[in-house]
Amino acid sequence: MRRWSLARGCLLAMLCCAASTLGCAHQKHAAVPTTRPATQPTALHIHLPGIGGYRGVDRGMLRGLREGGYTERIRVHDWTGEDAGLAALMATKRHKEESTLVAKMIADELAVNPNTPITVSAHSAGAGIITWALEQLPPEDQIETLLFIAPALSPQYDLSRALAHVRGKVYVIYSPYDSAVLGMGTKMFGTVDGLKVEAAGKVGFKPPPTADEQEYEKLVQIPYQSVWVKLGNIGDHIGGLSRPFARAVLAPLLEHGELPTAKEATATRTEPLSIPPPLPASATAPAPATIPAPAEAGQ
Repeated sequence: MRRWSLARGCLLAMLCCAASTLGCAHQKHAAVPTTRPATQPTALHIHLPGIGGYRGVDRGMLRGLREGGYTERIRVHDWTGEDAGLAALMATKRHKEESTLVAKMIADELAVNPNTPITVSAHSAGAGIITWALEQLPPEDQIETLLFIAPALSPQYDLSRALAHVRGKVYVIYSPYDSAVLGMGTKMFGTVDGLKVEAAGKVGFKPPPTADEQEYEKLVQIPYQSVWVKLGNIGDHIGGLSRPFARAVLAPLLEHGELPTAKEATATRTEPLSIPPPLPASATAPAPATIPAPAEAGQ
């Protein structure tokens, strides 16, 4: 009887020890997940100003994007340095250096997370800097969306190589009323790529014979609309940077790829502004591409 009690005690001790060991092993395994959740990419918006450098109009445009619901990180790259003005337009060495810096900025972001959504806005000559930056990226690197506001590139500059690095659309806001800067100005001093012609920000881009037709399908050209005057955009060189215009038109364009209807875009502004004169009959411009727009209320 004593031997049986002793044997039973030893057996119970062994079972308890085994159970304890198995329980500890189970708890240790449960405490350390076998896989980690994937890192969520943080979207980034990069803005490149024109030859005047980063000014109040640029800050107003970026505030407008925020007010329009655009919540991405925003980074401004003022590529003009100490050469703001005509010096920045003609500083071809600086163009190369700064476009390389922008290309590295984009590549570094994508190296951390290849799925990071990157959008870019470029005003005037800044269009040249981002175009040359995109051309330098490795084949696998792409941004999501590019927005040209009054681009100071020549109309027939071949965008094919740059377009290959844009996954979505490239929107071009251009205005035939931008005569002083992108008309007479670029015919006298040249576009950012060095041609003395009316710039694409005035007449739109026109595919050259060397253009890749498939890549050019990404290009969405949006001519000036007179109703935009109610949003502070009178069609001049800086009209596209208007804060109300950025809030009502640019933000939904970047965020959703939608151009708001005239009624929606101007619903929040009522103060009277002067309407620009009609476009001269001799002026020509490429037909705008069709982009999605929300239906009018009640339809």
